[in-house]
Amino acid sequence: MLISLVLSSALFVFFAANINRLTFVLSPVALGIIFFYSLTKHFTDATHFFLGFALGIAPVAAWIAQTGRVQLPPLILAFGVVCWVSGFDLIYATQDYDFDRREGLHSLVVRLGLAATLRIAQGLHFLMLIALIGFGIVATLGAVYFAGMIPIAVTLIYEHRSARALDDVASINRAFFNSNAFVSAVFLAAVCADRML
Repeated sequence: MLISLVLSSALFVFFAANINRLTFVLSPVALGIIFFYSLTKHFTDATHFFLGFALGIAPVAAWIAQTGRVQLPPLILAFGVVCWVSGFDLIYATQDYDFDRREGLHSLVVRLGLAATLRIAQGLHFLMLIALIGFGIVATLGAVYFAGMIPIAVTLIYEHRSARALDDVASINRAFFNSNAFVSAVFLAAVCADRML
């Protein structure tokens, strides 16, 4: 396990070095963030936000790999990803409420309770939608992109309605897996279609 971890990390840094100088310099930072996330549940209730941050660096990393510099659009998109991931991880974490409390693991769900957690997830997803709109404005995307925000908003509403049935694992799984897969697919399609049309 340790050998494969070291080998994969070394390959990551090697390939980052072959993209551009900034990706090479920041590659250990990216690895540190990813590795650190797996430890957070042992000492902080904010583990959901660390997961969001770990995935939120992806748009910035992709932008740096493509352009060699940091600019405003990927930072706005990264904020949206942080809010999106943190929100849906909070929804998914409601299933772990009893286990986390019994095992003494840190979790915002345990600290705040189920209803408050779902309200926070709703707020985060609202911020995510605002960030996606802001990204479209700053990145000078057009009408096709902004039209894509409508099904994304509808899907987020559906996700939160499904998540209300806390005693129904199937509903939570629908909220978590189906909704988020659809949101990411629509976002990708909206960006690509806007640039191609």
